[in-house]
Amino acid sequence: MLTNLRIFAMSHQTIPSVYINNICCYKIRASLRRLKPHVPLGRNCSSLPGLIGNDIKSLHSIINPPIAKIRNIGIMAHIDAGKTTTTERILYYSGYTRSLGDVDDGDTVTDFMAQERERGITIQSAAVTFDWKGYRVNLIDTPGHVDFTLEVERCLRVLDGAVAVFDASAGVEAQTLTVWRQADKHNIPRICFLNKMDKTGASFKYAVESIREKLKAKPLLLQLPIGEAKTFKGVVDVVTKEKLLWNCNSNDGKDFERKPLLEMNDPELLKETTEARNALIEQVADLDDEFADLVLEEFSENFDLLPAEKLQTAIHRVTLAQTAVPVLCGSALKNKGIQPLLDAVTMYLPSPEERNYEFLQWYKDDLCALAFKVLHDKQRGPLVFMRIYSGTIKPQLAIHNINGNCTERISRLLLPFADQHVEIPSLTAGNIALTVGLKHTATGDTIVSSKSSALAAARRAEREGEKQHRQNNEAERLLLAGVEIPEPVFFCTIEPPSLSKQPDLEHALKCLQREDPSLKVRLDPDSGQTVLCGMGELHIEIIHDRIKREYGLETYLGPLQVAYRETILNSVRATDTLDRTLGDKRHLVTVEVEARPIETSSVMPVIEYAESINEGLLKVSQEAIENGIHSACLQGPLLGSPIQDVAITLHSLTIHPGTSTTMISACVSRCVQKALKKADKQVLEPLMNLEVTVARDYLSPVLADLAQRRGNIQEIQTRQDNKVVIGFVPLAEIMVGTL
Repeated sequence: MLTNLRIFAMSHQTIPSVYINNICCYKIRASLRRLKPHVPLGRNCSSLPGLIGNDIKSLHSIINPPIAKIRNIGIMAHIDAGKTTTTERILYYSGYTRSLGDVDDGDTVTDFMAQERERGITIQSAAVTFDWKGYRVNLIDTPGHVDFTLEVERCLRVLDGAVAVFDASAGVEAQTLTVWRQADKHNIPRICFLNKMDKTGASFKYAVESIREKLKAKPLLLQLPIGEAKTFKGVVDVVTKEKLLWNCNSNDGKDFERKPLLEMNDPELLKETTEARNALIEQVADLDDEFADLVLEEFSENFDLLPAEKLQTAIHRVTLAQTAVPVLCGSALKNKGIQPLLDAVTMYLPSPEERNYEFLQWYKDDLCALAFKVLHDKQRGPLVFMRIYSGTIKPQLAIHNINGNCTERISRLLLPFADQHVEIPSLTAGNIALTVGLKHTATGDTIVSSKSSALAAARRAEREGEKQHRQNNEAERLLLAGVEIPEPVFFCTIEPPSLSKQPDLEHALKCLQREDPSLKVRLDPDSGQTVLCGMGELHIEIIHDRIKREYGLETYLGPLQVAYRETILNSVRATDTLDRTLGDKRHLVTVEVEARPIETSSVMPVIEYAESINEGLLKVSQEAIENGIHSACLQGPLLGSPIQDVAITLHSLTIHPGTSTTMISACVSRCVQKALKKADKQVLEPLMNLEVTVARDYLSPVLADLAQRRGNIQEIQTRQDNKVVIGFVPLAEIMVGTL
């Protein structure tokens, strides 16, 4: 008997077994054999082909499929390249939904926030779980706007593969470069999907060339388009030499024909496809030795005899090695090319067991998971998204948070379906879970089964490190892999409608900060006002709107200001003495420090100690010294902006017995401030990479305007009939008020 277990919705038809769908929750109050059909609630959905009757071995096999059949992927791209539309089509063809949503109509599955539907953009990443031809796919739709870069960063941190979506008329754009670099950082294998092939100005050749030139990647052309722009009607599968044509009369794109290319029907297309296939085989053979040996031994005289399965296996290996990227094309809005994209995801992107996570060997089969996202639900409290790397998670399980050094209990376990969730009894390695009941877990925290498990893993890592002559801190880094939080570039004051609402505002900001670590909140020491620090104008605008809608507070924002930084240009030394008597106790500290600029970019000051410093004295007072240095660098001498790119060296330290750590910290802080004032100083401002696409006739006025804004033009490219101006410009010059 299964009680209080939530599963997927059932079909309306009366059948001997249960259809299992991908959404809509029900409670089972009797055994599965006695279940009766219910009417599904909420979003339309349909059962998956192939998951009927005897095909379902057990509920456990649906919730926890074999790890080789799992794909954790993300959709990433520049703004308005078609990520959410592509995701919507994927969900429709996989049987997740029964109707096609549209970004313009505000009814897509993954853009469920009110702010997303009003603006037609993705603001926060959304996770959806669905099945495709026997594979379990955990898909995350990520934002394309630069203000929400952290959302992409923390999702890529836990994914095994990604689909990079491109606008076929624009190729690689500004934010494409950013997300591509993020994927490189986390070693994520990728597939490229050239979307909008039906758009005026779409060029398959140009888009592929931009991937090669701008991303420095090797594109593997697995498809060729049949027509471009208005004439686009399908694609050619280069691997199998088949053409895929979508039915013009079909409204949803489900109906398409797959036909082999024949000499009598398509001589030109067959010739082009054969040439493309031969070039593809040569490319893959250059990158994969095993495939090269196979081709040379058996198929060197005639590539046409090479089986498609052999080529697909080799492409899979090359994709995993990240030596090349498969390229597919289509039009998500016109419902063309999505089913082959899904096939490519399952065929070429890796399963969790194919990814090499070195830290897993320390944990063996114990639980190891990473919390990568937190949401606040009014009914259920904090919802924590986790990627499970090893072990199993169950409801009522006590877990240990290594970063927070605390133990918590998971009350409920859910599978994520955008804004709707399904309660499940357990989840194994390789999956993405949603947990309820963790009140102290934050983004980037490493979760294990117990403190003893973490200590055992640390001992194994240390032993292995000694064998390979590694330093211990590397073993620690493997245990505590987190997410890098970018520094804010805008700030403004925020005030509640009245003083009585101040605690409510603080609670709202605390919850929003936990959800979004790129949002920083600080108290201005001079005015006592609360200051919001964010990644951009849109970011702060969204936060302001959420406070109003979700927490019912009409807050007031001050003028938006750019987050400048300060640095020094030369080395200086300073000495300071603090001598104060409080009660009958004398506090005496003498400090000498040196401040100097460093070439490497560092937001936090680099702290160094001279050899003459007494080790015993340093051990006792090191924390106080570093606190003093950090507090001194929070406000620079020119604008009061934070100091960066500096190294502070402590040359001498004399402490009278009985001196408190607070006095040590205060003296060090005052001495560092004195040194910074003596040095030659410079203000640093944020620069934005800029790409302006403009008609030839308007190029001169655009260049003149950028010159007025202190812009620096790097390059002017030609894109079909337009000119593309590439450069960078100070952020202060392109704020909304200055345009």
